Amino acid sequence: MNLKERVLELESELIQLRREFHRMPELGFEEFKTSEKIYNYLQKLGLEVEKITQTGVVGLLEGEKSGKTVMLRADMDALPVKEATGLDFASENDGVMHACGHDGHMAMLLITAKILAENKDKIAGKVKFVFQPNEEEAGAKYMVADGVLKEPTVDAVFGIHLWAPINAGTIGVSAGPFMGLHENFVLKIKGQGGHSGNPHTAVDPFLPMANIIQSVQMIQTREIDILKPTLIMFGQIEGGTAPNIIPGELKIKGSMRYLYQGGDDSKECPEKRFERIVSNICQAHRASYELEFFPSNSTLINDPETTEIVKAAAVDVFGAENLINYVCMAGEDFAEFTAEVPGTFYFIGAGNKEKDCIYPHHHPKFDIDEDVLTLGVEMHLKSVFNFLD
Repeated sequence: MNLKERVLELESELIQLRREFHRMPELGFEEFKTSEKIYNYLQKLGLEVEKITQTGVVGLLEGEKSGKTVMLRADMDALPVKEATGLDFASENDGVMHACGHDGHMAMLLITAKILAENKDKIAGKVKFVFQPNEEEAGAKYMVADGVLKEPTVDAVFGIHLWAPINAGTIGVSAGPFMGLHENFVLKIKGQGGHSGNPHTAVDPFLPMANIIQSVQMIQTREIDILKPTLIMFGQIEGGTAPNIIPGELKIKGSMRYLYQGGDDSKECPEKRFERIVSNICQAHRASYELEFFPSNSTLINDPETTEIVKAAAVDVFGAENLINYVCMAGEDFAEFTAEVPGTFYFIGAGNKEKDCIYPHHHPKFDIDEDVLTLGVEMHLKSVFNFLD
């Protein structure tokens, strides 16, 4: 069996699938047409197919020899972004766009399923093809709760993300912490409203707010080892009704990311440090506060053994010189799977200046170099056979 030859034979179908998905983007847990298309495709391949977690789809392929079970995952949801690429196959759902590469992920996994179904006599074990809804808002945890890792029990899990920040023809992966924990927070600072001409009769929430925004930055530069990356970012401020009125309350929204195991028991615990600063600053300014964290995903930690399997496949597909030891602070709910079973998530470079694939993920002009799709299929195939063998 020559995997590369078969992948190249199916390249036109692979690209066509990606473009069809790109035309029909759907938001998280609203992937109805996408789900139906995937379900029908897998069923025609002769797989056992079921719907799970609202719009999720799972296909199971049983090899003709007994063995372990490996799971491959692709995410399905799009983003609330108005597309500005000008592509012939641009979004037909106004205000919604595949601006993160999920269209390519689905296409790669479907072609992988097709090739593996053609070669099930060579498979020693089982392969689960998981199409996950709502990745942008942490849908993986719901799939885990619904038993996606059971019946049959998954022994290892692999996932690919097409990644524009690195060049086409390269692959980024590393063992251990690979992508950051991500959680959002909402902070309400409560003062006492009043007239801007008589500020001494009010408690101005702007002063503690400004102090907090500056002071919490020392957590990531003065309190936690800089070799343990921590990001505290502010993205939204709400409050006030007029330029001459001191508001009684301000609301600040932001996000926190870090690349290590956190939690209340960790010595770093940036959440506790954050609240300590907020509490003391508010007290100094005679204000009060309410603070709430909204966890999105935990730190994604790649298993050393499955990562070696991916690296071995990468050397075959990309060449050792194009294998990059890569880590980033972006969040990814694939962490919910690797928290339960050994697994590895990795990036396939999809950026290409010559093809104008230069825009960041979630940008209205985001696009990928479609030539890398075949490489993704090869990586899926080799990872499966390397693990099961």
